[in-house]
Amino acid sequence: MLQNKKIGFIGSGNMGEALVSGLVMSKAAKPENIICSDVFPETLKNVQEKYGVLTTTSNIEVCEKSEIIIYATKPQILGSVLKETASALDKSKLIISIAAGVPLAAIAAGLQKELRLIRSMPNICAFVKESATAVCAGQFVQEGDVELARAVFDSVGKTVFIQENILMDAFTGLSGSGPAYIFTIVDAMADAGVKMGLSRKDSLFLSTQTVLGAARLLLESREHPGQLKDRVASPGGTAIAGIHTLEQGGLRTTMINAVESATKRSMELGEMMVKDFIKNAENG
Repeated sequence: MLQNKKIGFIGSGNMGEALVSGLVMSKAAKPENIICSDVFPETLKNVQEKYGVLTTTSNIEVCEKSEIIIYATKPQILGSVLKETASALDKSKLIISIAAGVPLAAIAAGLQKELRLIRSMPNICAFVKESATAVCAGQFVQEGDVELARAVFDSVGKTVFIQENILMDAFTGLSGSGPAYIFTIVDAMADAGVKMGLSRKDSLFLSTQTVLGAARLLLESREHPGQLKDRVASPGGTAIAGIHTLEQGGLRTTMINAVESATKRSMELGEMMVKDFIKNAENG
């Protein structure tokens, strides 16, 4: 779908580069059809040398030369970048934002015109092409726009389409923030292994590989996690003893509360972003 599309990236830092890498390495898009901008010349030199894409220091040039424009900037500066580039945007272009916590309403307020807007949220696992990405659409998207957006993010993992409202905040609480929960769990498991006498190196490796293997088994077997858990936990065995301790510690409740807290925080930040973008537009 993207082979003959001109794709522009405004911001070529960590997540921008991860997406460029995914598009080029998967051959979903041609390097000569990708143009990237950034405020740091060394960042542009890096992506140009690694992936053979075009680069520029001008955000306006990216917008003028692209059919799909991906805003890969930090949320704090997205408002000013939108204001800078608004004059170069029209309905011939698909606009995609990956700025965490910035709702479509805020983006629309910053641009103040009817445009084909997509909001997306990949997670940090995009760096290893295993992102879980959510995509939601603004009211002026055209037929095929969601599929184009999904094609971009499928190059770095798996993508789901959801309605924005509370669902994007729920996605943020679960999959956007989720890698941090897993990193914490792996770190705790590694500490436990060290306590039981394993070396730090071996314990961390075993904890990481165990999580990776369990996730892959879940995805490939398509069995319910409860069924797989029952296959490991034999009567009177070690696994059920460990699970009992996890239940005593309130693992399920704690995980549910963590996702709920992150979701509510995402909602709060989104409301703040909408107010800030509207205020900035009015002061324009």
